[in-house]
Amino acid sequence: MIGYLTQVIRAIAFVFIALLLCGVIFEFAGFSAPLMFQSIADGAFLSVRAWENSLRWGLPLFLTALGVVISFRCGFFNIGAQGQFYMGAIAATFVADGLNGAPAVLVMPLTFAAGILGGAVWALWPGLLRVRSGTDEVITTLMGNFIAGLFLVYVTSGPLKDPSGTGQAASSRPIGEAYRIAATSSISPAIIVIAVLVGVGMWVLVNRTSFGVLSSLAGRNPIMVVWQGARLSRLGLAGFVIGGALAGLAGTIEVLGPIGRLSSGMLPTHGFTAILIALVANLSVLATAVVALFFGGLAAAGLYLPVLAGLPAAAIDIINAAIALFITARAWPKRLTGLFGSRQDAG
Repeated sequence: MIGYLTQVIRAIAFVFIALLLCGVIFEFAGFSAPLMFQSIADGAFLSVRAWENSLRWGLPLFLTALGVVISFRCGFFNIGAQGQFYMGAIAATFVADGLNGAPAVLVMPLTFAAGILGGAVWALWPGLLRVRSGTDEVITTLMGNFIAGLFLVYVTSGPLKDPSGTGQAASSRPIGEAYRIAATSSISPAIIVIAVLVGVGMWVLVNRTSFGVLSSLAGRNPIMVVWQGARLSRLGLAGFVIGGALAGLAGTIEVLGPIGRLSSGMLPTHGFTAILIALVANLSVLATAVVALFFGGLAAAGLYLPVLAGLPAAAIDIINAAIALFITARAWPKRLTGLFGSRQDAG
């Protein structure tokens, strides 16, 4: 327990070092570092409705990051959360749009099921390639992100295109009000309940089931898993499917919730931020909740940076990139090298 807390504290320390480094860079670029930190604090936690905005961005990140946690714990470096998020959102939109006018009691469950299934299927094929032919899942999931992104552009410009759109950005027709679970750019009790239930379910899965124990072993010592009579291929596929399903669920929530429609430029860094959250949280479900809220706060602060500090909103992307640099540099020698090396040793 002490060792785990030490790792979490080290990760948090690296986050703050990255923030300080960005402050120095922005100061030399002619901006005010103190104003930058004030803008982040106000936008994330201190201003009116700051916590609501942080939850609005943090809860979908939490769901997607949980999927990344499960995949990584199983010993597979699935970086396709972005594509799985897109495919879940696309599948959900097809169902909600196609059944528009039908009773919500019928459409809502089908829409959620389609979104979850869309993300899961998009994660399944890289998993099958990995366990059946040894194909590197880093490459296949990364390529899957690009394919899903292009497919998103196609459906929002073609089958699902909103005929009343302005042409500035391709998007689908708005989701019917009867099927929405949150107002525009807002959060709702329904989304909070979904996130809490999924979080509790994943905590139980990781900490109170044989799957959780075996998946943790698979990421560190797959040979021991084989000795226990379990099949690594099944654990790996389960990790992929659960990860994709949770990313698809997050995409569904965005479509039915704050965004209210599918768009070609929809949250382009969502999946990659979720991977960063999982690494900062050291693959812990509880820590993932806290870290996701922090990164949700950073996203909410993007609205304050141009006003208070004169920085462009893209400064948040620079901060996220700096955090990613420090966290991956910390994780690579131990966690990631052990992950790749142990899989190769197990054949």
